[in-house]
Amino acid sequence: MAITAATPRIQRSSTPATQPGIIHFGPGAFFRAFNAPYTAEAMAAKGGDWGIRAVSLRHADSRDKLAPQGYAYTSIALTPQGKQHTIIEVINDILVAPEDPAAVLSALADPNIHIISLTITEKGYCHHPASGALQLDHPDILHDLQHPNTPRSAPGFLVYALAQRYAAGLPPLSVLSCDNLPANGVLTRRVVLDFAQAVQPELAAWIAQEGRFPCTMVDRITPATTEADSAQLTADAGYLDQGCVVHEPFRQWVIEDNFVAGRRPDWDAAGAQFIKQRPQEQTAIGQETAAPPRGVAAFETMKLRCLNGTHSTLAYLGYLAGYATIAETVADPTFAALLDQLWTQEIIPTVPPPEGADLTAYCVALKQRYLNPAIQHRTWQIAMDGSQKLPQRLLGTVTDNLAAGRAIPLLSLAVAGWMRYVGGVAEDGQPIEVRDPLAAALRAAVDRSSTPAETVDALLAIQAVFEPTLAANTHFRDAVIAAYTALLQHGAHRTVTQTLEGTSLC
Repeated sequence: MAITAATPRIQRSSTPATQPGIIHFGPGAFFRAFNAPYTAEAMAAKGGDWGIRAVSLRHADSRDKLAPQGYAYTSIALTPQGKQHTIIEVINDILVAPEDPAAVLSALADPNIHIISLTITEKGYCHHPASGALQLDHPDILHDLQHPNTPRSAPGFLVYALAQRYAAGLPPLSVLSCDNLPANGVLTRRVVLDFAQAVQPELAAWIAQEGRFPCTMVDRITPATTEADSAQLTADAGYLDQGCVVHEPFRQWVIEDNFVAGRRPDWDAAGAQFIKQRPQEQTAIGQETAAPPRGVAAFETMKLRCLNGTHSTLAYLGYLAGYATIAETVADPTFAALLDQLWTQEIIPTVPPPEGADLTAYCVALKQRYLNPAIQHRTWQIAMDGSQKLPQRLLGTVTDNLAAGRAIPLLSLAVAGWMRYVGGVAEDGQPIEVRDPLAAALRAAVDRSSTPAETVDALLAIQAVFEPTLAANTHFRDAVIAAYTALLQHGAHRTVTQTLEGTSLC
């Protein structure tokens, strides 16, 4: 069906039947493919006032796409056998923070709101990836500390909203991070308390005592929706949907059952797995450790290292080798072998198995998910924001292997692939559009270096990415230099082959 002026646009079937109980920061594709469907299914099964008011911290794209549709949209599962369409109607509205910060703060102070959830990507927490501490010199944090009525950052909005509730005698909110960060609830609590301590120590003490920051593990591969996806939906369903999302059929949500007054949707009715809450942290404000709690953290570590770690490895090396998507990359037997060896020799030995999980079977299933030809997950998309992702996805695994005396040839190659990528020039000499909050600093480090060793040393010196002890580890440094040199001399494909064969890279 061709799109014409007469093509009807998807519309909400009725006005929202429930009041909002959740405010969600980050109404992008992953939220629409994951959080919103889970919540819609939970309410369909068990009821409750858990409509969602979403907040965009940066731009109006999601609001402008969804508002003319009454915030209804189509969730499209891409299976090897075909597509499965589901219409989602759980979003009540979307606020755009830069347009009206006061409206966002007012919404957060609503007594009917019990949960703030977040899918804002790693960089949205304004933290130091290597340590987890809030970047007090981050431009948005500096602004927010000086302008409490017009915050820009997620930590700023969270703390000033909690301050309003504290002043009004209302209970705090449960803050539910759904981003790919180890012990994401612990980290979110850390940045919130760091910000609150800078604002009002008494407020920070109240948040530390009464607030709840559940850890979660989220998993559903969600490639960027293309114009072709939207056009195909119109051809298949007969309506126009500017806000549709595409995703794999698989999904998994593991949640620490740690909510203020126990108030939450029955997400378990939609298939989510709840894990017993960890003991309340007793550490001093601003001194919380990132040591992951048991339960959810075991699932999160499994996913971050086995899935996200290999995703990033494939993204950088696959992109350099000329592959546009993960499916194309893994269809190459050399990269399939890279996956298998990386999992068995360098990742699985560092992962404590979650209760009831079989790590080998988990990785076998991951490989099949990567090979799904219907999922066009671009290597370039996954490669974004690598400076924020490397510590969680790869460097923790490197550190654990080094401590155990295990070799790290493939992990070193993955890090070297990132270093080659952020230099901004592909193997064919074409520019790479590097999207990263540290892109300028990374490119400058590469440009001012004249040898591979100098480049590696310059990038290892960036403490926002590399913890100094790891950067100073001779074994790690030498392995990365050898891999980086080989990438420059031989290209990604040959270097992967040589590494798998144990051939010297020098």
